[in-house]
Amino acid sequence: MTLFMRLFAAAFLTVFAAVSASAEADTVSDICAEAEARYVELMGHPSAEAAGVTVVTMYKYNFCPARITVPVGTTVRWVNVDKRTSHSVLVKNSGEPESDRVFAGENIEFTFMLPGPQDYLCGPHWEVQNMIGRVTVVP
Repeated sequence: MTLFMRLFAAAFLTVFAAVSASAEADTVSDICAEAEARYVELMGHPSAEAAGVTVVTMYKYNFCPARITVPVGTTVRWVNVDKRTSHSVLVKNSGEPESDRVFAGENIEFTFMLPGPQDYLCGPHWEVQNMIGRVTVVP
């Protein structure tokens, strides 16, 4: 393979990787925008207006947002806004069991009392659908 062909292949792979990453980000961004619209449709107000909790929606095998930072003592409310799929939440290393499955409009709550990163997942969808999130709890 000539030097030109190697340089061309390297440049092509770099551009392809950047376009793929951008398309994936747009897709997740679009999914989360749809999730917020579904939340408003179901709850009658934006998720940011939920009193006393931080809301994470569950939609199309995604947590929206998948990563959040909250102070110690914050209650996170995961709300399923999917139409036909049930989800659960398991906060890894919390000592708590996996939640029951919830359907459209139902929610799961967990109060974070220990600082540090806390990974969580959807029991039925983490392995195949990569439905995983993280709450970083700060003092």
